[in-house]
Amino acid sequence: MGLIGLFITICCYIGVICTFPFSLFFCLKVVSEYERAVIFRIGRILSGGARGPGIFFVLPCIDEFRKVDIRTVSFDVPPQEVLTKDSVTVTVDAVVYFRVENATVSITNVENAFGSTKLLAQTTLRNMMGSKLLCEILSERDNISATMKGMLDEATGPWGVRVERVEMKDVRLPVQLQRAMAAEAEAHREAKAKFIVAEGEMKSSHALKNAAEVLDGSPSALQLRYLQTLNTISAEKNSTIIFPLPMNLLNRFMNAV
Repeated sequence: MGLIGLFITICCYIGVICTFPFSLFFCLKVVSEYERAVIFRIGRILSGGARGPGIFFVLPCIDEFRKVDIRTVSFDVPPQEVLTKDSVTVTVDAVVYFRVENATVSITNVENAFGSTKLLAQTTLRNMMGSKLLCEILSERDNISATMKGMLDEATGPWGVRVERVEMKDVRLPVQLQRAMAAEAEAHREAKAKFIVAEGEMKSSHALKNAAEVLDGSPSALQLRYLQTLNTISAEKNSTIIFPLPMNLLNRFMNAV
């Protein structure tokens, strides 16, 4: 501190003692549970780190203190228009949760820890989205958020700030791209439906072929199937009764004509 600083400090102590107890109104300060006080004495930080919570002592005229809030702070990253790796323009916004981990470092190493963290989050979000494909942005939000958190936490560590969580809120696509993706998805579903119908027709044709082979080998089976069909029709109270005619009989009639 030097001789001059030591002399000034001694004089302040003498003044506090001489004006006791009135000096207590100027020397005793209080910080809340969620706050810490960083004290500068003649421009130098006092040893022992930040004070608080509770009551702490300062010397008038030569001591200056700054309160730091150590609660978790959340802020919305403004929507950022980003050009993805596959040249698609999207608008992305996110939420960042962070808090001051070291009050002394957050005062001495950076002018505005909160403002610097917010600006860094915006630039990091733009850089992160610019290195990803559109499909990766839409399907890997959790991985992107975790990677972004690690990058922010590493950069804000020297500032005494710890990033606790990063969440992507929304990814907005251009209207034309939304229509194109909807048309692509609809075409994909129609193609899949046609494939399923064709596969069902193929399976049913094989089943009908096997059934025809079984009925052709046993004439009595055909008669039983006919009686079963009549039973089903009568159970539904239907007045329509179908009598099947053998194709051989129709062939003989056509030949006679």
